[in-house]
Amino acid sequence: MGNGKQAIYAPLSGKVISLEKVADPTFSQKMMGEGLAIEPSAGKVVAPFSGKVVQLFPTKHAIGLESDTGIELLIHIGLETVSLDGEGFDAFVKQGDRIQKGETLLIFDMDLIKKKGLNLVTPIIITNSAEWSLSNPTKNTSIQAGDELFTLTHQIQQNKQAESTTPFTEEAKDIVKAIGGVDNIQAATHCVTRLRFALKDENKVDTQALEDLDMVKGSFTANGQFQVVIGQGTVDKVYQAMVEKTGIREASKEEVKAASGQNQNALQRGIKVLADIFIPILPAIVTAGLLMGINNILANPGIFGSQAVIEMYPQWADIADMINIIANTALTFLPALIGWSAMKRFGGSELLGVVLGLILVHPALLNAWEYGAALKEGTVPTWKLFGLEVNKIGYQGQVLPVLFASWVLAKIELFLRKRIWDSIQLLVVAPVALLVTGFLTFIIIGPITFTIGNWITDGLVALFDQYAVIGGFVYGALYAPMVITGMHHTFLAVDLQLIGSTGSTFLWPILALSNIAQGAAAFALMFAAKDEKLKGLSGTSGVSAWLGITEPAMFGVNLRFKYPFIAAIIGSSIAGAFITMQKVLASTVGVGGVPGIFAIIPGNWTPFFIGMAIVIVVPFTITYAIALRKRKSLE
Repeated sequence: MGNGKQAIYAPLSGKVISLEKVADPTFSQKMMGEGLAIEPSAGKVVAPFSGKVVQLFPTKHAIGLESDTGIELLIHIGLETVSLDGEGFDAFVKQGDRIQKGETLLIFDMDLIKKKGLNLVTPIIITNSAEWSLSNPTKNTSIQAGDELFTLTHQIQQNKQAESTTPFTEEAKDIVKAIGGVDNIQAATHCVTRLRFALKDENKVDTQALEDLDMVKGSFTANGQFQVVIGQGTVDKVYQAMVEKTGIREASKEEVKAASGQNQNALQRGIKVLADIFIPILPAIVTAGLLMGINNILANPGIFGSQAVIEMYPQWADIADMINIIANTALTFLPALIGWSAMKRFGGSELLGVVLGLILVHPALLNAWEYGAALKEGTVPTWKLFGLEVNKIGYQGQVLPVLFASWVLAKIELFLRKRIWDSIQLLVVAPVALLVTGFLTFIIIGPITFTIGNWITDGLVALFDQYAVIGGFVYGALYAPMVITGMHHTFLAVDLQLIGSTGSTFLWPILALSNIAQGAAAFALMFAAKDEKLKGLSGTSGVSAWLGITEPAMFGVNLRFKYPFIAAIIGSSIAGAFITMQKVLASTVGVGGVPGIFAIIPGNWTPFFIGMAIVIVVPFTITYAIALRKRKSLE
């Protein structure tokens, strides 16, 4: 069927029912999409079109299909049948199999399902209804498997006029062509600055054609994904045009990560897990850093005189105190934020992750920051569990305990959900999962990971105390290359662990200077280049880097010419060694650029300013001098 239309054929024989009459609000309210339902007269499911199996649930009560034209269909056999845990169901296909229209997919025991008191009504849902509209539903009240059930019309085909009004249409098509065409794309999504692709074959990418596009600021491969740097505020519009006008299926970040993760090694997968957990909570942490910077200005002496602002002007004291409470909340309840994000990453309930994190900072527990003093005094409170003595301590500011506990909680929750009837899951799954995880955390997970976290903290502190210059130089040199590989995400966890254990971090200030260095190198090219496109790209990406987003500068400018990237590394290495020698510390994690000064402890502002001068002057001078000698390559 042409013109963007496709017929969907009945996967079962039986009585046709509208979705509104299905006794489950998930389907009747069309939360998952449009469709119809069939009350089956025979226990056999056949393929409604030719395509592939994209998902086969372990319990075999539901199957997800995708047609060759991109239609996504869910066939959910019965209601609440997940509670049967696969009993009475047999599958003739597996996930990833190609299917032909009319091919047998599943059979199920209708008598068994009825005896269990479950409803046999089977919803047939178009899960990408935003792209395909349902029309011409069958008027028959009963239907045979293989008869036409309804017709779907591609939404894009319905409105040809939109072709000319959607912004960035041509640019989106050019990008898709340059990376090997639609057929080379497994999945595509975007983040704040970049288009992210899981490609079938990266050798098909025409890098030169891609980077010749005015829209594109650079491209690279990281974490198994081919990434195209577009820029903040534009990338989402380009992505939308790409989805609407090229036929690429819209995908979530999780789908792209899953597709690209198949080619990663164990280390890369581990780094990706940490990135998946910490990146979603980064805005809250950065916001806390900015607000704590404001509080530092008001509450610390030595900035505007020998006295603090609140000492010179007492009327500001309560305002500073309120700002401090607002700023500290994200770090005080950091385990709750990590618990939420970790449970989402591990496939569990985010709300249970929040509750787990809050349990670990419950006010009835000894505050982790007071543990050292209580240990010396011998006043650490304990529980006595049938002869077993367990420390009654909290895990404020700690990263590892909640990470491992969340993984355990998710595994227990998923295990129980597969085995507990839907009707009593609310009464059993969450209470049991939290209770078991809570006991395991306080008895085993917490003490072990708390000790490991302290070892990491003590080791880093000792290393940077003994070899400050070398440590700062090496970290300043390695941070930018780690951004390319994605490994820099792991150090956010280290920064948070340092802040939680010692109240400050000596690593994050080097990060901020590294970003400024990349921006300074980009600015040097802006002044040296004759090409107007390169000038504009260098200037805007330099500003972006100084505000904490380095990808446009690094991938769009500096790595393209190599020597600006090396010049930036030289500057950040020297500055890293200097500020580490001066024991510059940040009280929190803030914006990794020029605004990062507000996260620095006020007493360290002068050496940090000197470090900023180094990462501006050194990369700019080296890059500008080399650029003048190679000016022809910049035309």
